[in-house]
Amino acid sequence: MALLRLQNATIRFGGLLAVKDLCFAIEEGELFGLIGPNGAGKTTVFNMITGVYSPTSGAILFDGKPIHGKAPHVIAASGIARTFQNIRLFTSMSVLENVLVSAHMRSSQGVLASVFRGPAFHREETAHREEAMRLLALFQLDKLADEAASSLPYGSQRRLEIARALATKPRLLLLDEPAAGMNPQEAADLMRLIRRIRDEFKVSILLVEHNMKVVMGVCERIQVVVHGEGIAMGAPAEIRKDAKVIEAYLGRE
Repeated sequence: MALLRLQNATIRFGGLLAVKDLCFAIEEGELFGLIGPNGAGKTTVFNMITGVYSPTSGAILFDGKPIHGKAPHVIAASGIARTFQNIRLFTSMSVLENVLVSAHMRSSQGVLASVFRGPAFHREETAHREEAMRLLALFQLDKLADEAASSLPYGSQRRLEIARALATKPRLLLLDEPAAGMNPQEAADLMRLIRRIRDEFKVSILLVEHNMKVVMGVCERIQVVVHGEGIAMGAPAEIRKDAKVIEAYLGRE
């Protein structure tokens, strides 16, 4: 059974048909790419999966259970985390606090425990902090833990956003254009990091990206969308040679 499955997922905004009858499935541990021209509906697909939008019709299944129409926090708690095309860090918080916010989603302590701060509360807070620091070390951000998130350079902010998403302990991680604005060396480092995340955290990854070197070098299967419709799916070598994809997208690069 696929971890994530879209079945004829469709969404309309008034008279605009943004995504039409989109079907694809992502397996456990898979690196899956979603590509297409600007305005193809890729971020809209992310928003449907994560509960920002509810499909007009069709279904979205996670681990065999329908999640379409559920609230974003419910979907996040089920095991889906994401980053954003435009970085959305908590800029007034420190690097460490950004990661701790996500870790607290898994807290077993209630409101009273946070008020009275008993031994169990402190044990859990210590565990969250240690895990957050381990994540920051993986992303080479541990020495900047107490710095303001807004003070980080662009590439480091991108890495922090991924670390924050991983702090929720997802089974599926959605990365929305993580290589945007990166130079070639940063993009190459990102490719290695994505593979490492998949292998170390045993997480499936859905990647939206315009950098074709990153997409072709990382993804095991790729779904191509144009005007909200799927036009091709396959391994990178197949997608690179597909005449429809070349005409609609790759030929423009």
